[in-house]
Amino acid sequence: MADVMELDLAEIIRGVKRKADDTHQLVKSPKRIKALDQNVVNKIAAGEIIVAPMHALKELIENAVDAGSTALEIVVKDGGLKLLQITDNGHGINKDDLPILCERFTTSKLKAFEDLTSIGTYGFRGEALASISHIAHLTVTTKTADSSCAWRAHYADGKLAPAKPGQPTEPKAIAGRGGTQITVEDLFYNVQQRQKAFRSHSEEYAKILDVVGRYAVHCAGVAFSCKKHGESGMGISVPPNATTVDRIRQIHGAAVANELIEFDVKDDILGFRASGWTSNANYHVKKTTILLFINHRAVESSAMKTAIQRTYATFLRKGGHPFVYLTIEIEPHRVDVNVHPTKREVNFLNEDEIISSITNSISIQLSKVDTSRTFMTQTLLPGTKVPTLSSSTSAGGTTRPSQIPFSATKPPRNESSLVRTDPSLRKITSMLPPSNSSVNPASTSSHLDDPTYTLDLDRQPITCRLTTVKDLRADVRAAMHTALTEVFATHTYVGLVDSCRRIAAIQSGIKLYLVDYGKVCTEYFYQIGLTDFANFGAIAFDPPLDVAALIGSAVAIERQAPSSGSDEDETIPWSTIASTVTAQLVQHREMLSEYFHLDLSEDGQLSAMPLLVKGYMPSLAKLPRFLMRLGPCVNWTDEKKCFETFLTELAIFYAPEQVPNTETGVNGRPSGPALGKDGPGPAVDAKAAGDPAQQAADSASELSERREQLSRMLEHVLFPAFRARLVATRDLLDGVVEVADLKGLYRVFERC
Repeated sequence: MADVMELDLAEIIRGVKRKADDTHQLVKSPKRIKALDQNVVNKIAAGEIIVAPMHALKELIENAVDAGSTALEIVVKDGGLKLLQITDNGHGINKDDLPILCERFTTSKLKAFEDLTSIGTYGFRGEALASISHIAHLTVTTKTADSSCAWRAHYADGKLAPAKPGQPTEPKAIAGRGGTQITVEDLFYNVQQRQKAFRSHSEEYAKILDVVGRYAVHCAGVAFSCKKHGESGMGISVPPNATTVDRIRQIHGAAVANELIEFDVKDDILGFRASGWTSNANYHVKKTTILLFINHRAVESSAMKTAIQRTYATFLRKGGHPFVYLTIEIEPHRVDVNVHPTKREVNFLNEDEIISSITNSISIQLSKVDTSRTFMTQTLLPGTKVPTLSSSTSAGGTTRPSQIPFSATKPPRNESSLVRTDPSLRKITSMLPPSNSSVNPASTSSHLDDPTYTLDLDRQPITCRLTTVKDLRADVRAAMHTALTEVFATHTYVGLVDSCRRIAAIQSGIKLYLVDYGKVCTEYFYQIGLTDFANFGAIAFDPPLDVAALIGSAVAIERQAPSSGSDEDETIPWSTIASTVTAQLVQHREMLSEYFHLDLSEDGQLSAMPLLVKGYMPSLAKLPRFLMRLGPCVNWTDEKKCFETFLTELAIFYAPEQVPNTETGVNGRPSGPALGKDGPGPAVDAKAAGDPAQQAADSASELSERREQLSRMLEHVLFPAFRARLVATRDLLDGVVEVADLKGLYRVFERC
């Protein structure tokens, strides 16, 4: 009977549906939580900090440099798994500190947690030697300047251990030179899974040379040598008095050292200074090499690497990559160094702005020296005959050159599949040096007095956890059109076609498209509003603007529009619209300021509005109409609808305006209300009382200038942003039309 019951119970568990109450009865009681053994904890921590021999060596090098060493000697055996020894001439370690040297969280560089905000050394946690002692046999030999002899101690599991069984554990006095020698033997001897994961000793040795090479380039005044155990030849040897360029030449070769240019950039507002050496356009390799140090700590940054590669894409041929040595010094309180077990990564404030400043400096330096190029040529091999053209006489008495025989023929090309423009190649305009007289985005709206960008450096990024915003983001992802998104992600901007109908041309692959950039911009700015929700910048107005007066000017223009005058318009309370909408905005001013950076005072003065894209200023002639539409077009009662409708109106405001192709307005109407220095008013130019011919000429000149500004903004700001962040939705299908296909054109030409 018991066997039958056990069989029935097993069948129920495997495949039969059961009620929740039955399930609860079948589940065993939860396991009790127990504290791990301290030895297990230490081994887990050691596995996180010391992943490979290169990480152990990195920690030892940093400790040696912190100790004031001017010479480091490194010996490696079997890729560092059998032996890893580093000898320095630093200050040494006091004998009294040796008993606790390899205990976790013992350090001389940190006393309180607040000291992390001003840490200036490589190490600070006191875990490196402790971790190594738990997974290897560790021996430390050290001598200080005031000590009469050196002391040698052996460690196991973070504590002093005897050199041989039966011997005392206390440090032993021996003869030795000043400094410290740390010997790591049998690394990962008690972690067999980790030891078996290493593929070859030569690969690990190459990684060790890479670590030593990075610090040898950066640590000026420190000599480095690294070799394999038992060999006389050095893998790396750098004298202490070598310059940075000499160090790069000895480690990375003369090919890169001869093509280096120096750069230096500093910004007191962002609190950083960066300097280094980078290769010019004559040097390129198949893989990018970046030696990055932040506050003298060797780190990695994918954002920095991507930005540098994009900068060099306009200077190097396709497939070429640069060499960059970059050291950044940031105020310690702006850097968080305690974010990675191996200290491979750090976080710092204003990362995007700092990276942009550095890449701009590199681009300027590259433009200054980008006057000549060096190309490699290949000479003919000895004994090879030079092909010559010989003349032969035809039957008609004319001479014609004879054909040169070729040993091999090139495969035929399919011209209908060739793409004329590669998105990764630069245009001729990018070869020009950067100009300081670039177009000021604020000049696109000349009716307001110099609105300014503001960047709040003390404002921390806010993580949006509102369910309504997450739902709106999910709606965008659900409406994504994969093929159209790929078109925008791989497109090449061709040019502005019609500024009045807001049409531009782009190329993607072998196809040419006409794009309604007004519609695409509206969708893009709406998505920016969702992704950067509550983290916008600001466009500041000084002095603040009167919202009621702005809305009043928009109402006046709307009332004079040709569509006005119908029976429905007679019922609209035109005289109270400005005060009603202003009161509504003032009522919600706290929410508008917190989420959208739309700053309003209690008396209806507008001091700032959201900045969605740095470097792009919307047409402020559309500001009165934007404020007016916030009243009737935004749903202020439902949270989700409120965010959706407000961001939609903000996106419409940010979308580039229609610029007429003639001096007349769009469809015979003016392009929008104007704002004078004394406040808002109707769209009447100040030169209206002057000569009509002069007024027409000035208007045409302003329109021409605006079209040029719009063309540059589309090419250099908006369409590059589309490539990086736009999620093309199905609603944009009506705004993108394919007008040409290379294969189709070939078929047409073949019929001609």
